[in-house]
Amino acid sequence: MPESSTESETGAHGATGAHLRNGGDVVVETLEALGVSHVFGIPGQHALGLFDAIRRSDLEFVSSRVENNSAFGADGYARATGEVGVLFLSTGPGALTALGALQEAYATGVPLLVITSQVPRRGLGGTRKGLLHQLDDQQRSAQNVTKSTAVVREAAHIPSALADAWALAQAAPAGPTWVEIPEDVLLEATHVPPVRSAVTSIAERMPRAELIDEAAALLAGARLPVILAGGGVRRSEGGRAALRRLAEALDAPVVSTVGGKGAIAFDHPLSAASWIEDQHTTALLEEADVLLAVGTSIGEVTSNYFTFAPRGRLIQVDAEPRVLESNYPGLGIHADAALALSAIADRLPARPADAPARGADIAARLRSDVEARLAAQDLGPELSLMADLRAAVPADAHTFWDMTIAGYWAWSAWDPKQGEFHSAQGSGGLGFAFPAALAASIGSGRRTLAVSGDGGAMYSIAELATARQHDADVTWLIIDDGGYGILREYMTEEFGQATATELARPDFAALARSFGVTAHESTLEDVGATIARTFTEPGPAVVVVPALLRMFAATHVR
Repeated sequence: MPESSTESETGAHGATGAHLRNGGDVVVETLEALGVSHVFGIPGQHALGLFDAIRRSDLEFVSSRVENNSAFGADGYARATGEVGVLFLSTGPGALTALGALQEAYATGVPLLVITSQVPRRGLGGTRKGLLHQLDDQQRSAQNVTKSTAVVREAAHIPSALADAWALAQAAPAGPTWVEIPEDVLLEATHVPPVRSAVTSIAERMPRAELIDEAAALLAGARLPVILAGGGVRRSEGGRAALRRLAEALDAPVVSTVGGKGAIAFDHPLSAASWIEDQHTTALLEEADVLLAVGTSIGEVTSNYFTFAPRGRLIQVDAEPRVLESNYPGLGIHADAALALSAIADRLPARPADAPARGADIAARLRSDVEARLAAQDLGPELSLMADLRAAVPADAHTFWDMTIAGYWAWSAWDPKQGEFHSAQGSGGLGFAFPAALAASIGSGRRTLAVSGDGGAMYSIAELATARQHDADVTWLIIDDGGYGILREYMTEEFGQATATELARPDFAALARSFGVTAHESTLEDVGATIARTFTEPGPAVVVVPALLRMFAATHVR
């Protein structure tokens, strides 16, 4: 046991051993004052003050089996509920293990509040060596995957530090914030009065008026305006309604990015869906004389691997200033998506009553061209799988997709309908789908769907225990192709053969049953019916489908 424990525990208890309020209590009281209901994480030695305090609260703690999965869980919870996901981490290995998942939340703009313990104050900065879990600079390790980091050295500072981090996590662009609290601060008795209120202020990112005037003028004079809607539209409060209003005012077709799926309903006449990795979509974006890109960096996937070469004017709206003009020059507007879209719509002149309405025809033609191209390829199993899953999953369900061939298909083909589509596409890490989906189920109280390959499934297989422990209503579809299927395909295409992609793996159905989880062995022919059945039964369920899927033919030079 570390040398610090005896001192800290003495400070947290009176002479009779009765508990005295300590820094851990202040943390938990502040979270309750902020309206937090769920906390994710794994207990650790320096963080025991946090976890003991939860016992005296109404917070529901969701314990994962690996810290990276705890962070994916907090991420999925935030996406499904619209709340800030709160994560408790212990010092050193626990904190570092979560960084990969935090990269996804940071890249995608998911609001998380990460509270991690630290070594006692006298060990901060590396002034003393040999403390358990000690890092020279733990805070620095988190700086590349968070919006902010802070170290709290006194219990009196905890309420303001957490309230500020909680608000900043939600301010556009949203993302994870990180607060470290040393072990002795958590365990020492404190004179801080019980926390009953939290003072927060979430900043709005308003657009500059002259930029809005310029954008409105360009769009009003456009012959073929097109809108590219990214994840920033989905995450912006009121963003979907503002997008629909502007698109209809301009009669502009709307292409959704992978992260922007659902920004405009696929059944809206102006929706050109989200076939981003397709030559027809790329061509439409290039042909626009004014392209309005909102809430997207127009990055590698969205640009069809940087084959996109715009010929008209580009207007780019984003709450993250580093995104603006990072890949293509244009009129950059630093603003929240909903605020900018509404402001542009307010400044547009009314369209002439006799103006031709072409947007819906353009969107419909693009979809038809994509369907014709796919029909010319031998993709029956893949197209049927997407169609069968879409028919089996309720229209309003949240779905979570790992970096696997089925997930790559879903980037383009999946219609989220009234539900929400979630993917690890932000940073591209494996293991996202299942822990995110089960936490989303716990938070929303509704069944969710996770889709993984067998390679990605092994990253989060331990969370079957979490799903069983919490009786999460989550369906996990594992497409078992014997290895890292998409990497196998990439390497074979590039080098003629694949290396290190073939994997030994367990009997996933038997393994699930050993956790007490219902498991089904299915095929591509009956997987739809099997998935549909799981949505009628309580508790976690695993569906395993052995299948070798292929991607649709490349429409770009990689």
